Amino acid sequence: MANSLVAQRAYDDAVPILVVLELSGGNDGLNTVVPYGDDAYYQLRPKLGLKADQLLRLDDHFGFNPGFAGMHELWQEGNLAVVHGCGYAQPSFSHFTSMAYWHTGVPHSGNAYGWLGRLADELSPQRRQDMLIAIGGQQTLAVNSRLHTPVVFDDPMRFRRQRWNEQTFTDTVTLPSAVQTETDYLLAVHASAKQSSENIRRAWSSYRQQVDYGIAPMDLPKVAACIEAKLPTQIYHVAVRNNAFDTHVQQAALHGRLLSYVSDAVHGFIRDLERMQQAHRVLVLMHSEFGRRAGENANRGTDHGTANTLFMAGHPVRGGHYGEPPSLTKLSADGNLHHTTDFRRVYATAAESWLGAPAGQVVDASAGPLDLLS
Repeated sequence: MANSLVAQRAYDDAVPILVVLELSGGNDGLNTVVPYGDDAYYQLRPKLGLKADQLLRLDDHFGFNPGFAGMHELWQEGNLAVVHGCGYAQPSFSHFTSMAYWHTGVPHSGNAYGWLGRLADELSPQRRQDMLIAIGGQQTLAVNSRLHTPVVFDDPMRFRRQRWNEQTFTDTVTLPSAVQTETDYLLAVHASAKQSSENIRRAWSSYRQQVDYGIAPMDLPKVAACIEAKLPTQIYHVAVRNNAFDTHVQQAALHGRLLSYVSDAVHGFIRDLERMQQAHRVLVLMHSEFGRRAGENANRGTDHGTANTLFMAGHPVRGGHYGEPPSLTKLSADGNLHHTTDFRRVYATAAESWLGAPAGQVVDASAGPLDLLS
């Protein structure tokens, strides 16, 4: 087995951080960034269409859903980029399959590693302590890495090794001087995990929430706690729980509430970073596994669709519209939008333009970055 220690990296206030927020369930992009200046929108959505006087206007064509107030404030400050028409060729309408494509960044192909895992491998070719953190009930495919062991937790104060591991290894286990055997590898992983759990608990115990994250903070205060505690983590992943954005029935009120939860949480997170004087080094990327169909269904909801809107938020962003909005009059045979921006271009932007890793080693080399960072 190759010699590979778990390296400890000193804290560096200049190192950039990426936070990925997954809007699981398939957020309805057309009722998030509403093209109120296009009559076709109201023809496709006679009941679900949001009227111009309800919207938080961006310009004379687009407006935000009224639930997106916090995001609208970031837009006005120039700290929000809206990327239109994101998707991929021959899209899947399965939550599981499409999310696997978004997690790996490799549509229509199996891949054992996630795009964030590959990104971590490019940033650090040696195993590193606390390189990736995913917050949730289980590990997401997006953070699977060849080299790094992701730190995965839900409740920071209950983050600890499971009992069978506690019986297998004593609390006095330390990192071996070299990882040359399978036993050395297991000892290294155990020592690393034990240290990570202590780091997370200490960070959360010290953190005092001083800004309003809204009703459902989307685990972002836990990310803020890790940043404030000066963990060396460069990549974080959080997600809306329980496939919440799968709005097939009576969408209007539910969707507005969900957007308000996300919007308040992201707005609060940016304000918290400003309080810590860390906003300059954090980029937030928000995505779903697919959008919704262009037209409403008979249940006043929307069904699984294709092209969707992505968002990048934070001080590093040069705010505005990016990508070409899909046509609402030239739909596919099944009534879906045609994607105009390969979603991997957004990933490439985060990887290369922000974190400094060669995009071609993380996603398809043809997916070049977008010019949206300041």
